[in-house]
Amino acid sequence: MAAPLVLVVTALEDVTADRVITALNERQVPVARVDPADIGGRLTFEARIGAGSTLWGGRLRAGGREVELGEVTAVYHRRPTPYPVRFGHLPQQQRDFAAAEARHGLGGILNHLKGALYVNHPAAVTRADFKPAQLQTAAQLKLTIPPTLVTNDVEQARKFAAEHRRIIYKTFRGLPRSEDGHTGAIWAQRVDPKIFDDSLAVTAHLFQAEVPKTGDVRVSVVGRRVFAQRIAAPDGALDWRRGDWDQLIHAPIAVPAPIEAALQSYLAAFDLVFGCFDFALTGDGDEPGHWTFIECNPNGQWGWLPDADQITQAFADILSRKEAVPRDDARRR
Repeated sequence: MAAPLVLVVTALEDVTADRVITALNERQVPVARVDPADIGGRLTFEARIGAGSTLWGGRLRAGGREVELGEVTAVYHRRPTPYPVRFGHLPQQQRDFAAAEARHGLGGILNHLKGALYVNHPAAVTRADFKPAQLQTAAQLKLTIPPTLVTNDVEQARKFAAEHRRIIYKTFRGLPRSEDGHTGAIWAQRVDPKIFDDSLAVTAHLFQAEVPKTGDVRVSVVGRRVFAQRIAAPDGALDWRRGDWDQLIHAPIAVPAPIEAALQSYLAAFDLVFGCFDFALTGDGDEPGHWTFIECNPNGQWGWLPDADQITQAFADILSRKEAVPRDDARRR
């Protein structure tokens, strides 16, 4: 087998990807970094198929590096710049056309490199991003989930609130980019049903019964390796992500075997190699019943965690093919 060539698909400023690239460089694993939204002067490519060939072959040139597509053995698909940003200077119709053509042309090639291991494949990430699918899958795997309502019916929202002592509201995707390119967030928050009115009908809303938690846990799963940290916010915030992450208090925690097995099955269900799982604890964490599944980010952040160095090495092991991936065939395209 040829030496692995890892293609890292991400934006220029991505400290998480930087960690993994550094680890691969230290192992002398060939790495090429590309942001597809650089298509144009900074990124050119050609790909051919036909005349006896059944696979796409060709070259990609970016950042002074030339990559033979057929030599790519693994793709770390992190957080590339959205294509519309590249064409933001164009009128809307032209921008939408150029972005769609780039996504289906260049993206269509990069997402179908035969035999390459994707961590994670963007199509799998898209499927796994839907919170209704996440909660249903978790429930089918016997993980505890909060009572949940998805609705645009104000009467059903009021009825759900009456059934539970406290309820919280969460967004499905958060705030989109503003016209100046900035992003924001709407954190999970308690809601008073007295404010409910007919404006709920405008779009979908997600309400959950509040979990009487004793703490939060972030579980990062990379292949077969599992890393878990108990997280506490100094101010006892309902959503620990809303404040200064440098002030968070972390402590390693053991994941009960049934929970760990369920997480591996969860990744398999969505053809994922990696995922960041959030749980609410309702006890000391020793029993599976103390763990309530909140969500899974199939492209989550982990560089800020105390065990980031070990997670980095786990990514490097997977991408350099030093460690096999469970259900490997399901992760190859």
